[in-house]
Amino acid sequence: MCAFRIINTRSIRPVTLIFSKGIFRPSANMSSGAHLRLLPSSKCLFNEPIRIKIEGLSPGQSVELRARLTDDKSVTFKSSGPGPFPGIVQMHTLGGGLSEVNGCLLANHGFVVLSLAFYGYQDLPKNIKKFDLEYFEEAIMFLRTLPEVKAPGVGILSISKSGDLALSMASFLSGVSATVCVNGCSANVMVPLHYRDMVIPSLRTDLNKVRTTESGVLDVSDVMLDPMAPENQACLIPIERANCKFLFAVSGDDGNWKSCYYAEQMTKRLKDHGKDNPEVVVYPKAGHFLEVPYMPHCATSRHAAAGNAVVAFGGDPKAHAQAQVDLWNRIPAFFRKHLDNMYREAKL
Repeated sequence: MCAFRIINTRSIRPVTLIFSKGIFRPSANMSSGAHLRLLPSSKCLFNEPIRIKIEGLSPGQSVELRARLTDDKSVTFKSSGPGPFPGIVQMHTLGGGLSEVNGCLLANHGFVVLSLAFYGYQDLPKNIKKFDLEYFEEAIMFLRTLPEVKAPGVGILSISKSGDLALSMASFLSGVSATVCVNGCSANVMVPLHYRDMVIPSLRTDLNKVRTTESGVLDVSDVMLDPMAPENQACLIPIERANCKFLFAVSGDDGNWKSCYYAEQMTKRLKDHGKDNPEVVVYPKAGHFLEVPYMPHCATSRHAAAGNAVVAFGGDPKAHAQAQVDLWNRIPAFFRKHLDNMYREAKL
């Protein structure tokens, strides 16, 4: 027999769900509309994926799902990790809205994840003329105050435009212990970044370098000016100020910009200032959007910074898919290594 228990963390009233024919229903001595299903079937081999679906809960309701199994030798196994857990702020790319796919996968790996939208979502501005770093500082402070989040610091997962935001957070804000930057830029891009009395301007572009490919989509890979040019260095993010560990994941066929070049710049900058070398992984034939494993390869898509024109983002489909699998073996391991004291002690 296998039993699941859902704990309503608002009312602290447990609801025990007993397995029967693929559906879990409340036990007779409990009254609740909640029920849980195993999909696609309650009968499957151990190497087959299974999905747990809970229905009948209120929107925004906080619950804890516990599992207990007694085997044929009357040995009981329990599944419920009381915390605290390492915390991570997860951000996506330009275009607005909220993307939670990456955050959900990290949560499945045992992290408390705050998926953070930074414009174009609910009451946030639909269009942006600047970013205020205080908004991101508030997010870090909120995450660190949660009792479920392990001290002392949190991690940041970023991709594309959110990469330079993550670098800025790590450089100017306290409480950041580990940062993953996937195909990000070494300079502030798109709009100015404000923090207190400081402003980092955005790296300029040269639209004359936009080209049209044979298939009719735009190639913008050379549009961003070189951030290392003397006239552009005010846009560079001073990552030597950061006290965290970095993982830079970059694609050799990035059609959005020169992410490999930016990673080389950042690595040299850290080294020149006596900082630890970052972890750098290069995927020579992958494209810009390295997402979670087995997601479709995004070779072309509309680009918010190009007037929603269709842009080539690069990448060989097979190599890109392999890169996504490899990267998502590295990301949880990197965060566990630098955020989870128990994991580090176990490795010693």
